[in-house]
Amino acid sequence: MEIIVKQAGNAEVAVIEADAPLITDVQSVLDLMATVRYETGCDRLVVRKEQIAEPFFDLKTRIAGEILQKFINYQFKFAVVGDFSGYESTSLRDFFRESNHGRDAFFVPNEEEALAKLSKA
Repeated sequence: MEIIVKQAGNAEVAVIEADAPLITDVQSVLDLMATVRYETGCDRLVVRKEQIAEPFFDLKTRIAGEILQKFINYQFKFAVVGDFSGYESTSLRDFFRESNHGRDAFFVPNEEEALAKLSKA
């Protein structure tokens, strides 16, 4: 895993580069947040969809809600970058849409949009 810090407006954002899923459960996201904050001081984070284990995208597992709550509790903002068009679940699409209208979590198609959203969050 590599953490690259990018400037987005007045905010510094940690962009994670990794070839395997890093977020698999609540503990893995807590570990990731701690590492990012310790190594960079950032409280904004960009991950790629492929860096999140697939059960996250099945709302029945409740993993997405638990992980989102951890980000909020620890005052982290995050964006997930990727192609989400393959998900047919109406509930999941609603979850993405509601998140994108908020100020804490975003599901966007590219890194530029992620950085723009996080710069305003």
